Amino acid sequence: MKTILIKDALRVARMDDSRRELAGGDVLVEGNVIKAVGQDLKVRADRVIDARGCVVLPGLVNTHHHLYQTLTRNLPEVQDSKLFDWLLRLYEIWRHLTPEGVFVSAQVGLGELLLTGCTTSSDHFYLFPGGASADLIDREIEGARAVGMRFHACRGSMSRGKSKGGLPPDDVVQTEDEILKDCERLVKAYHDRRPLAMTRVALAPCSPFSVTTELLKLSAQMAKAWDVRLHTHLAETVDEEEYCLRLHKLRPLAYMESVGWLEGRAWFAHCVHLNAEESRLMGRAKTGVAHCPSSNLRLGSGIAPVRRYLQDGVPVGLGVDGSASNDSSDMLGEARQAMLAARVQAGACAMPARDALWLATRGGAGLLGRDDIGELSPGKAADIAVFDVSGLDFAGALSDPVAALLFCGASHKAKHVLVNGEPVVEGGRLVRVDETELAARANRISHELLAKAGR
Repeated sequence: MKTILIKDALRVARMDDSRRELAGGDVLVEGNVIKAVGQDLKVRADRVIDARGCVVLPGLVNTHHHLYQTLTRNLPEVQDSKLFDWLLRLYEIWRHLTPEGVFVSAQVGLGELLLTGCTTSSDHFYLFPGGASADLIDREIEGARAVGMRFHACRGSMSRGKSKGGLPPDDVVQTEDEILKDCERLVKAYHDRRPLAMTRVALAPCSPFSVTTELLKLSAQMAKAWDVRLHTHLAETVDEEEYCLRLHKLRPLAYMESVGWLEGRAWFAHCVHLNAEESRLMGRAKTGVAHCPSSNLRLGSGIAPVRRYLQDGVPVGLGVDGSASNDSSDMLGEARQAMLAARVQAGACAMPARDALWLATRGGAGLLGRDDIGELSPGKAADIAVFDVSGLDFAGALSDPVAALLFCGASHKAKHVLVNGEPVVEGGRLVRVDETELAARANRISHELLAKAGR
């Protein structure tokens, strides 16, 4: 069985329950698992990675994204829009999305994540132009396999178009029957329940303002029957709160409780606008939050009260969110943003650097229902990120090299990344795809997409 020894790291941050860190640490990989972590390991390995001057972390875990949005980043007409206006304008572009666009955009977004040390990502895909077949999710999974990412496909859905009082155009939504049949197909085809699985599936109706109450209820029932997780957006903006109060006479969280979602298998993206009582309810229900600070700041939605969530026992991970509202897939940068945003909201000690890194690793693993990733310990997945901190941008910061990853650094790119024991980033470049060719292909598709929408 192939072995890799990561040798002589400046610091190995294990992210185990004791949060142990090793100076001059080594990590031994055998096949697709971590075999040993220690100092001066006396072993022969098929390959040795020299980690002098580097910090070694478990691969980061991204718990919320919309990969197709890499094709519509930085559009001038939505640079200064709030969420509902932003959605209404972009739906008119996204309705022209193609299977090729889905495949390429998945590689772009996941490739960016890999380059910033992220080894597992979920993606919330909910838009099916012209009632397109759900093989768009298959194209995403193909994209993840092409770049080498561990992937949780969230089969999103929208069933409430404009004609039913929702936000999206009617030609990008599907019926409940179409949605649930395809959810079942995807779970049967791709959901791998085994430890170290590379692909899993979750059910993910888009949001309270784009799906029917019946679909939310059925999704919760099916997730329980099929033993998969549930995901959606929730409490992202005040507009959403007003929408739920007007249509359902309930605040967003109470509405989700009424349709059976607070039973421990769900995680919600954003949760910017939950009050103290709702936070305690989330903690009791063990219902998680994908914290997406960059997107929330970019759209002016607010800052989620993450420290309060943690105090109340709410599971919390990080998400970069869609690349049209971030506008990147920089996972280590998202951890830095989480650290800074919490301090603006609750004071300088509200989010230490190591707490932010914990959210980006163990926190994310917990949201996805996994105990085999996010930690450097024997038997865990060999998902490992190596960051070089020997350069000018870290000079003077090495009294605490782990925290330096968030406090310093002009670039968040990893030097080496392993996923499932396989090198996917070498010397700061993707191994399995040509980055230049991929960027050119994505730019061509983006131009065609905008042209179809008359932009």
